Amino acid sequence: MPEKPLEHDLEELKKLLLTMAGEVERQLNLAIRALVERSSELAQQVIAGDEVIDRREIEVDRRVLELIVRARPMARDLRMVMTAVKIAPDLERVADHAVHVARQAIVLNRVPPLKAFITIPRMADAATGMVRDAIGAFVHGDSLQARQVITRDDAVDGMHEQIFRELLTYMMEDPKTIPRALALLLVARSLERIADQGTNIAEQVVYLVEAEDIRHRHGEGPGEA
Repeated sequence: MPEKPLEHDLEELKKLLLTMAGEVERQLNLAIRALVERSSELAQQVIAGDEVIDRREIEVDRRVLELIVRARPMARDLRMVMTAVKIAPDLERVADHAVHVARQAIVLNRVPPLKAFITIPRMADAATGMVRDAIGAFVHGDSLQARQVITRDDAVDGMHEQIFRELLTYMMEDPKTIPRALALLLVARSLERIADQGTNIAEQVVYLVEAEDIRHRHGEGPGEA
């Protein structure tokens, strides 16, 4: 049986978001490499690549508008379309945070390293994994996976606090480290915000599948840690 036009359009929309998510993840990985490997060339690639992500967001908006006008989706199909149009800006914001990391990498690459990178790469992996799994939950319509993503935000927050305490110690013991420590704090803050975007996407998935708005209620129901 041939695929219905609306079903085909929805699948194409999912593919577009998957493509965008893959490009965003690549941007973030490059930004962290630029920091750890002290490569300003990689950082410049991240900054230059942000325009591609911006175009993807515009393309999602265009596809959604065309789909609504042509197919007039109802019920869950409409929720899926509206979820997609909310997810795209979250992905774009992740890419923006990758650019922020890249810019701080360029600053840090001009001075001697303050400390070995241990927690920041772990934090980046955790935040990236949250966004990746939240997108996977959207594509597969898996609200349980989405709820599990939300519970992982606390671990990223914990790493953010650990980095803050470590860098505060450096600044208190030697004021000369303050500029480098502040740059690293900005990196950690960007990674913490990326995890928040993953949480936002996961919340949208729960709404899509269960028609339940769980924003600000992470401790309730099946998602309780």
